[in-house]
Amino acid sequence: MVSDLTLNSVLDALVPISRFNKGEANRIFEEVRQSGCKIVVKNNTPACVLITPEKYQEMIEQIEDNYLLAMALEREKHDSGVRYTAADIYAELGVTEKELEETEVDFD
Repeated sequence: MVSDLTLNSVLDALVPISRFNKGEANRIFEEVRQSGCKIVVKNNTPACVLITPEKYQEMIEQIEDNYLLAMALEREKHDSGVRYTAADIYAELGVTEKELEETEVDFD
């Protein structure tokens, strides 16, 4: 998304707040659907960014992926190399796989 930025694309993305005041909201929202993003400018200063729900979801997923990657890299620094099987954990907890399968869980 950021790599696609050019001077023309940034200029095309700018929307003066006065367009909203003139009743052009529907037209602006259609432009957002077509381009994916618009920057609303008030008093020559960016006031907000309008993006499609799809772009928003994409950004949230990228943030979550980066967070998970950072957590994994941090854990990797402190990795002892010891691994446990499910059977090891069941034995330590004193339960069997069958008991877990028969356990009812209420997610409400």
